[in-house]
Amino acid sequence: MRYSKQRDIVQSVVCSTDCHPTADWVFAEVKKSIPNISLGTVYRNLKQLSDSGFINRIQDGSVTRYDGNIKSHYHLKCNKCNKITDIILQKIDLRKIIKTKFDFELSDVELTITGKCNKHT
Repeated sequence: MRYSKQRDIVQSVVCSTDCHPTADWVFAEVKKSIPNISLGTVYRNLKQLSDSGFINRIQDGSVTRYDGNIKSHYHLKCNKCNKITDIILQKIDLRKIIKTKFDFELSDVELTITGKCNKHT
């Protein structure tokens, strides 16, 4: 993939937050640096970055969100405020469990645990 200033800024915006932003949020942030950028350019760069493994794409119902944390992790999602939080569960090796129990070779795991965050208890 050739270098692109726009792609570099899109990636920087996604990687600078842990809010798991939507394309519209990324677009608003990128416009601060590149006022004439189009929403289509942001979408195209988000797709290229996620397809190439530089960022992750997360399906949150019908909404696509992006994650700059490309290390293996899971998510907690609050049903009240919709905040998504990264978590790492060190002791669970889902790849090994799934392979052993179901003879199934995992290519990826997307796990989102839903409930209420401590702001809503």
